[in-house]
Amino acid sequence: MLGFSDLQADIASQLIRHGVEVHVFNQRSVDEILRVIRMLGGMIGCETKAAALAAELENGLDALRATAAAFPRRPRVYFEEWDEPQISGIRWVSELVGIAGGDDIFPELAACGLGKDRIITDPLEVVRRAPDIIFGSWCGKKFSARNVAARPGWHDVPAVRERELHEVKSSIILQPGPAALTDGVRELHRVIAAWAAKRG
Repeated sequence: MLGFSDLQADIASQLIRHGVEVHVFNQRSVDEILRVIRMLGGMIGCETKAAALAAELENGLDALRATAAAFPRRPRVYFEEWDEPQISGIRWVSELVGIAGGDDIFPELAACGLGKDRIITDPLEVVRRAPDIIFGSWCGKKFSARNVAARPGWHDVPAVRERELHEVKSSIILQPGPAALTDGVRELHRVIAAWAAKRG
């Protein structure tokens, strides 16, 4: 059995006690996602294919990074994983925002692995950090740009004022695997590139 994160520690320990072979990974960064891909390939005897996939993913990220380097300006980005309470993006999401051409406004929270440690206790802190773009990816719930824009004090946030509030499906960004490094980052890049083009 394969598992992910310390959140599955109790389930994993129960399975181990029942004689089930368990491998639990805890990848939280882009580099760790790529390492797990290579590791899984080795575990199932597909080292060459896994290495090729990891290299292909790295090349794709490098291409996006190179394109983003030509943007006239990098937008300040707020990525919201959940709305009640407000939770900012995890480390691999923050890194993908950077690769796509933006700057995460909560880099200090991105390093925290658990969602409870990324709760934004003062919603007005988002206002003070003035994001140019807001991405919402509420796992299991549709993102509501209208609700975000209506938050008290948020009307002066550049992203709200300029209607730069965008949903990214959680299935392509909040799972630490290949989809985040392909479809997820490309969606971030598409929005950021469009924002940058208006300022070129």
